[in-house]
Formats: sequence, structure tokens, C-alpha cells
Amino acid sequence: MATIQVTKDSFKETIDNNDVVIIDFWAPWCGPCKSFAPVYEKVSEKHADVVFAKVNTEDEQELAASFQIRSIPTLMIIREQIAIFSQAGMLPESALEDIIGKVKALDMDQVRKDVAEQQAEKEKTN
Repeated sequence: MATIQVTKDSFKETIDNNDVVIIDFWAPWCGPCKSFAPVYEKVSEKHADVVFAKVNTEDEQELAASFQIRSIPTLMIIREQIAIFSQAGMLPESALEDIIGKVKALDMDQVRKDVAEQQAEKEKTN
């Protein structure tokens, strides 16, 4: 699958209708973003079961702000509507492949349980 452009209008639908979504937050003026783009595109061709999305932070400032994107490129991975990875900076192809493998191997029942426990603990302290 090739990469897709995501906007604030298509973001929720993209997340809700796909199990794994990898998002590249980028900008046209960003040199590292331009260097990372071919790697991202190449890896996207190997994983038909994963949506590789791109968010242009210049055009989608509200969406970038909602995820507190402070530097680009930033890579975020959402699995089953849960953000499970976020990292600024470009990754080599091997590291991106490694992360995708780990994301696919996650026990999402355990992740949901951990998230629920963290939220309950947070509510206790507030």
C-alpha cells in the first residue's frame, strides 16, 4: 500500500477503520522529512495490512497541535485506536521494520488493561 495523506477531516475515519496506522508528521520545508520519505514509502510497500499515513504539519496545524507535535519528522503508531508509539526523528529502514514487527506482536488485550489501570491510577491522584 502506498502512503496516504490524512487531514483533520479524514483522521478519525482512518484510525477507526484500520487496525494499525503509522503516521508521519512532516513539512515540505523539512530536510530530514524529505530524506525519510523514500524509506517510509518503501516500507509501506511491504505491509499491505498497515496504513501508512502522512500529515503535512503546515496544512494541518490543528491536527499536529492536538498530538503535541513539536519537531518533525515525528512518527506515531496507533493500533486499535490506541497510540502506542511516538518518536521524533527519522528512522533507518531496519529500525522502522523492527518497530512494525513489535507493534504487530503486541498483546492488545494487555495494552488495554494497562491503559485502564493507568487511567484509574491517574483519577485517584486527581
